[in-house]
Amino acid sequence: MKLLGGSRRGDLAGTMQESEVTGSAAGLGHQAGEMELPVRRKLRAERGQEPGTVIGMELRTLGRTGVHVSPLCLGTMMFGAWGEPDHDASIRVIHRALDAGINFIDTADVYARGESEEIVGKALAGGRRDDVVLATKFHGTMGDDANQAGNSRRWIFREIEASLKRLKTDWIDLYQVHRWDHWTDHDETLSALSDLVSQGKVRSIGSSTYPAAQIVKAQWVARDRGLQRFVCEQPPYSILARGIEADVLPTCQELGMGVIPWSPLGGGWLSGRWRQGADEPAATSRRSEMLPQRYDLSIPANQAKLEATEALAQLAEEAGISLIDMALAFVIRHPAVTAAIIGPRTMEQLESQLTSADVHLDEALLDRIDEIVPPGTNINPTDAGWTNPALTAAARRL
Repeated sequence: MKLLGGSRRGDLAGTMQESEVTGSAAGLGHQAGEMELPVRRKLRAERGQEPGTVIGMELRTLGRTGVHVSPLCLGTMMFGAWGEPDHDASIRVIHRALDAGINFIDTADVYARGESEEIVGKALAGGRRDDVVLATKFHGTMGDDANQAGNSRRWIFREIEASLKRLKTDWIDLYQVHRWDHWTDHDETLSALSDLVSQGKVRSIGSSTYPAAQIVKAQWVARDRGLQRFVCEQPPYSILARGIEADVLPTCQELGMGVIPWSPLGGGWLSGRWRQGADEPAATSRRSEMLPQRYDLSIPANQAKLEATEALAQLAEEAGISLIDMALAFVIRHPAVTAAIIGPRTMEQLESQLTSADVHLDEALLDRIDEIVPPGTNINPTDAGWTNPALTAAARRL
């Protein structure tokens, strides 16, 4: 069964397998959903796969590295003090993800001040490390000293050692700059990262939440100086935050970079918990308390997100798929995207997201999504993940 159309999504998989659930604005998703379980069991039996594996986890190449990764990447921000404090519970989630076919894990030093990396290190002990493409990030504040953060050579050389120790590994597959900062020269950062690659502590390097202009500038610096280039960008991307479609995604495609979006569920907005008329919306969550600019419903942009979320939830119901599956499939079927970073805190949340790798959205459904949230649009500008320093008053006034 062929994927309909393809002008926008490109159909990375080519043709659909019998097992894949098709989200359709015409209502065909109900029929596909009814046949989902027996067909999947049959295909698993033919392939010798155990029940519970995700058969849609076809591997994709990470940029031009030749490294193959699953279309879902396990993000670990919610493991530790920021989410699930029980290390054993988090480890079980990690192991389940690996057993389901995910081979790509993303973390960061700043997540719970290193605790997330420690949990990942424990989970990969005992022989699992070699089979995982492991990514982490630096830049965020890790202490009271002003130099315990940023993109300087001084901090990079210090923090890589700390991350390696916490992760209980000798190397990082993908070491990423968590944010661009305008006070550190690209050459400073790239030369330090290139040295880490030469030392064998890092295999490849990447960026996160870089504006398109800085992605290009970093590539130019790497070319002109003979340094390692960023092979991957990690931007925010969801149906509710589509701003990168206008510049970051085509830029990465042009440069042959992988793209691994964070927050594909819009920070939980597309999890199904946010519905109009709900007695207790998800605004009561801890994340909402930490980031009111993204969740406070008294802010007009967030009220607009709630309205769009309700429309999307109804659309998913019409198509016979979950809102989670529709949201994740939307991200991972963009031609520029390598893998979407999911961030479950619990086993239940993980299970609800694994099935998205089997879901394809037809052209009619994608057109309906475009009507609700136009391409290239961030409903709330805060969801872009960074603030352009050129727009501050100090930068615009003498």
